[in-house]
Amino acid sequence: MRKILIPLFALAVFVSCEATKAVTDAQNKGVSASKALTKSEKAFQSAYKEISLDDLKKNLYVIASDEMEGRDTGSPGQKKAGEYMVKFYKDLGIPYPKALGSYYQKVPASYMQQRGGRNLPDSENILAFIEGSEKPDEIVVVSGHYDHVGTRNGVVYNGADDDGSGTVAVMEIAKAFQSAKKAGNGPKRSVLFLHVTGEEHGLFGSEYYTDNPVFPLANTVVDLNIDMIGRDDPENRGKSYVYVIGSEMLSSQLKVINEAANKKTNNLELNYKYDDPNDPDRLYYRSDHYNFAKNNIPVAFFFDGIHEDYHKPTDDVEKIDFSLLQKRAQLVFTTAWEIANRPDRIIVDNK
Repeated sequence: MRKILIPLFALAVFVSCEATKAVTDAQNKGVSASKALTKSEKAFQSAYKEISLDDLKKNLYVIASDEMEGRDTGSPGQKKAGEYMVKFYKDLGIPYPKALGSYYQKVPASYMQQRGGRNLPDSENILAFIEGSEKPDEIVVVSGHYDHVGTRNGVVYNGADDDGSGTVAVMEIAKAFQSAKKAGNGPKRSVLFLHVTGEEHGLFGSEYYTDNPVFPLANTVVDLNIDMIGRDDPENRGKSYVYVIGSEMLSSQLKVINEAANKKTNNLELNYKYDDPNDPDRLYYRSDHYNFAKNNIPVAFFFDGIHEDYHKPTDDVEKIDFSLLQKRAQLVFTTAWEIANRPDRIIVDNK
């Protein structure tokens, strides 16, 4: 897949976007530009540090434990995992969307069965929400599916990477944004933390959300989707990398923002091997971001590749590279932070 050289302005995107607004506001109040930049940068750095390796590990050992029985869609084990996640958000003081009335968006069995979901029972998406301070009607979505494939022949498929890793990353990113909000530096746009169900059976939870959005799709700025970011694949063994898929499909700005976020933080190798709708593996179509993309919402899908334990009972927590998981979660957070705080909404100019 071709790579595009990013011009030098991309390296300063955080200064030219979020920080420009901070400087202008401060100068209007008689505060120097340098002090305003320092405050803005301090707010980001403080929130960024909240993405904790220890907390990623703590939460994943619960989400991907045998007790959750492989988290098959609508199963008792998946519901138990959902209860743990809801408690996490309640304990942090992160609410659900008021319009929804709870953390749960029911995804009916009938909806999934009409789309090939066989005999799946009712299930739920889980939504947590931080309202923006200046542009609350504009929504940044950070998503990941929390279902897996359950238990087969008495063997639990724990799905630590798929997608336990994405689940706990979304939780940590939410914690980081909430810490900023509590410190008086909350995001200017609203951020929706969307844990979807039914991905393994056909992207049902994300399709249900986009068919029945809690917030208008016209107001949805971006979906940053996380599906498997805790391992490496044979092609990249031992590298600090992440596959990024779809970031320039609909918006010429999103890839630039993500690359600048990467250079600002852990400078991972951003691999665009699968960043092509015509790629034979068709990964652009195979995770929950696609249901946003088909509604003309810019997306970026973060992924670690197809490794030897993909959809096997050996996808266990002990094989997770938590340092790499943390770095990838920090990248997604940094990208979300910029999009949530920049003066202008990212454009949709590629179709």
